[in-house]
Amino acid sequence: MFRNYLKSAFRNLAKNKVHSFINLAGLAIGMSLAIIIGLWTYDEISFDRYHQNYRSIAQVMQSQVLNNEIKTQVQVPIPLGEYLRSAYGSYFKSIVMSSNNEDHILAAGENKFTRTGNYMEAGAPDLFTLQMIQGSRDGLKNPSGLLLCQSVATALFGSTNAIGQVVKMDDQTNLTVTGVYEDLPANTTLNKTLFIAPWQQMKHLQNNLHNWGNNNWQVFVQIAGNTDFNSISEKIKNAKSANADNGEQRFKPVIFLQPMSRWHLYSEFKNGVNTGGRIDYVYLFVIIGIFVLLLACINFMNLSTARSEKRAREVGIRKAIGGLRSQLIYQFFGESVLTAFMAFVLSVGLVAVSLPFFNDVAGKQISLPWGNVAFWGIYVGFAIFTGVIAGSYPALYLSSFRPVKVLKGEFKAGRRAALPRQVMVVLQFTVSVILIIGTIVVFRQVQYAKNRPVGYSRDGLAAIEVITPELHDHFDAFRQDLLKTSLVENVAASSSPVTETRNEQSGFDWQGKEKSGNTQNFITTGVSKEYGNTIGWQFVAGRDYRSGPEGADAQSFVINESAAKMMGFANPVGQQVHWMGYTFTIIGVVKDMVMASPFDPVEPAIFYMAPWRINVYNVRLNPHATAARAIPAIEAIFKKYSPQQPFSYKFADDEYARKFAAEERIGTLAGFFAALAVFISCLGLFGMASFMAEQRIKEIGVRKVLGASVPGLWGLLSKDFVALVCIALLIAIPAGYLFMHNWLQRYEYRTGLAWWIFASAAAGALFITLATVSYQSIKAALANPVKALRSE
Repeated sequence: MFRNYLKSAFRNLAKNKVHSFINLAGLAIGMSLAIIIGLWTYDEISFDRYHQNYRSIAQVMQSQVLNNEIKTQVQVPIPLGEYLRSAYGSYFKSIVMSSNNEDHILAAGENKFTRTGNYMEAGAPDLFTLQMIQGSRDGLKNPSGLLLCQSVATALFGSTNAIGQVVKMDDQTNLTVTGVYEDLPANTTLNKTLFIAPWQQMKHLQNNLHNWGNNNWQVFVQIAGNTDFNSISEKIKNAKSANADNGEQRFKPVIFLQPMSRWHLYSEFKNGVNTGGRIDYVYLFVIIGIFVLLLACINFMNLSTARSEKRAREVGIRKAIGGLRSQLIYQFFGESVLTAFMAFVLSVGLVAVSLPFFNDVAGKQISLPWGNVAFWGIYVGFAIFTGVIAGSYPALYLSSFRPVKVLKGEFKAGRRAALPRQVMVVLQFTVSVILIIGTIVVFRQVQYAKNRPVGYSRDGLAAIEVITPELHDHFDAFRQDLLKTSLVENVAASSSPVTETRNEQSGFDWQGKEKSGNTQNFITTGVSKEYGNTIGWQFVAGRDYRSGPEGADAQSFVINESAAKMMGFANPVGQQVHWMGYTFTIIGVVKDMVMASPFDPVEPAIFYMAPWRINVYNVRLNPHATAARAIPAIEAIFKKYSPQQPFSYKFADDEYARKFAAEERIGTLAGFFAALAVFISCLGLFGMASFMAEQRIKEIGVRKVLGASVPGLWGLLSKDFVALVCIALLIAIPAGYLFMHNWLQRYEYRTGLAWWIFASAAAGALFITLATVSYQSIKAALANPVKALRSE
């Protein structure tokens, strides 16, 4: 019986080639997208599960009241870790202090390069269950030990055993390799931790052991088995405020635990509340995947039920000779499952071909798990389930025909029979139009932020991070040598690049400052006197730092517009600000510089003449010189003063462009999904138009004989589809407006929802509809009426 069903299914597929192609193509595309989204979703929800202690690890975070808003951060003061050990040690299995990810120079023999790593306490390898390839997890107990990931160890020592080898770090400290661990996978938060150095070797450690005001480190913990994250968070919430001085207590710090299971998907906080994060996109893409697959299933249902009259006699005859309805249901389900399985095989090929493109767009390293039996079991089951869903309505509908009416020729599907198909077409185009609207809005938001005035010039501006001390001692000579090349227009030093905000500080006081609350926080950037001319400051009032003797403006501030507004000065220039026991005079006000997220308001910022070494050198290239000529010349001079440090640089426009990567990625994927949804919908429309033209062939012949024109017949055959798309637009436009309005609320600096966005989506949907159905409509209108009426 099964073999009989299979033969019958193959014959029907071969007999209706266009119908079969549309179903196969639509299902294959829908299933391939569902597989890709499934792989992407699994990669997202399995983030950090590499660590065996995944469910009991957390990061200690804090929320503080800054500028009348609760802000949450992962950085905490060093003494917090030791205080948690002494006061709340029974609640934790492990507490580990760590620095932030930073670039450091690693050198061994002739091999030398810059890699990202952390200083961590000795318990880190056990806490994160690093998989050791050489050595043991106890390697950091040696105060001069060093743990390397496998790829870094290979780069430094090749195939030689790395254990016991000496690595010079930052051209200052000799460390001995005591362990090599397996490279952490891409879907882990710590995947950029390419080496771990002992906590005791970190600079400034001793100066900050008791400093509760310097929030520049991280604390990771593993909780004990008899407790939970929420109860511990409640107990430790006052851990900082109970120890900090009055200056820190005014920020009302609250300490809490963020479980590792929430690091990746729930990383966003707004006014102290965990509002979500990437989990929103997981939900969004899963919904899109379901809908696109549903569109393909709708095509199958529509075309199968639309051709019901073609198969009515088959059903009638089989029932008349004793065929049971259950047998017919099994047959029709068999056809749909067979189609779905063939589509699944095709979709696997599509996924294999398209994954490199998807990975490039999505920033992932996903691959098909060819050897994973569970994966293939799940997706074969998924293919069968898709076939059952796609074939459910046709199977139940076709098997319900009454044989007497069918064989007498009395069966007609009628207008009501077309209603479910019409509803499905409306649903298809509703989803497609919403995706089109979403794509337009996402790209418009990105472009809106890109066009935002940034307050400086990014063109030809490069940043060089200085790690070794030699260059600090020869900055003036280095600068003059660069200027002599005529390839460089200006050079300045700063404590952070123009595209980042690395320091936030408080404790500023000025005349008229409100004493209540007293939680004003400022972005602070130490600069050299050439900084303003180098980056292109745009002054609103006052002047730049003098180019005279060093120290001429040592106790002067240049502030941005947001800082001037916060301070409340009618005329800020000349006003005095007290900070760290010194009095500074405001000499200039510059336009707000977009240094952090281009989607957020600019934070109040203060620039000061740094009295200590600062490690970012900003180089403005001569606009008449190409980067290809300038960079080698800069590198040669750099090597002259700092031969031990590998030369690297970052252009400001490249770094600024990276700030849009997440939004552009979402826009590209949404556009890709929208294109697939429209294509699948068009496949369905094409099949429906083909069937309708075939069904009305005699009507068209009669109308042509009676004088109907080709345009008139085209309009007659197209208007029903246009009407359905118009209904879809009435649903999609309000829904699209609601969805995208809510999406835009996550950005402080956002575009509006202009009317033309919806008009363009509507016009595009109508154009696509007419283009799709016109081929069949015009073909039917141009056909010879004699052939259509010959049988009459």
